[in-house]
Amino acid sequence: MSLDDAAIVAEGPLSYLKEVSGRRIEEARKRGGITQQQLARELGMGVRWLREIEGGNPRARLDDHLHCAYRLDLSTGHILIPLLFRGQKMAFPRQLAVGDLRDMERLCVEVVADRNIALLTNQLTPQWRSGRFPASV
Repeated sequence: MSLDDAAIVAEGPLSYLKEVSGRRIEEARKRGGITQQQLARELGMGVRWLREIEGGNPRARLDDHLHCAYRLDLSTGHILIPLLFRGQKMAFPRQLAVGDLRDMERLCVEVVADRNIALLTNQLTPQWRSGRFPASV
């Protein structure tokens, strides 16, 4: 397999994410009654590039997708959750990317926060050797 072939295979999941994200961005923009010109201007990009993003162009950067999603008040779970799976070398079931992923996104954030709070609490809690309080400090 050539380096070019390897890049195409590696880009596969990202291309799919960009395609799904582009469709969601376009749907949300239209639902909000926002034109491509308006959104592009607000985001500081050209209308042509916004069309590329909405069309799922694999060369579009994920941060451009995220900027569009944030402006349109879209959940970014359809991008971020599959990336978590990919980072763990796990296949992402595409059926999970359907609908509004705010609840799943929120759950991921809560799990991370709960884990970090538990670790911090454990680190800050004194571990007494004798099991009793010290006589004096």
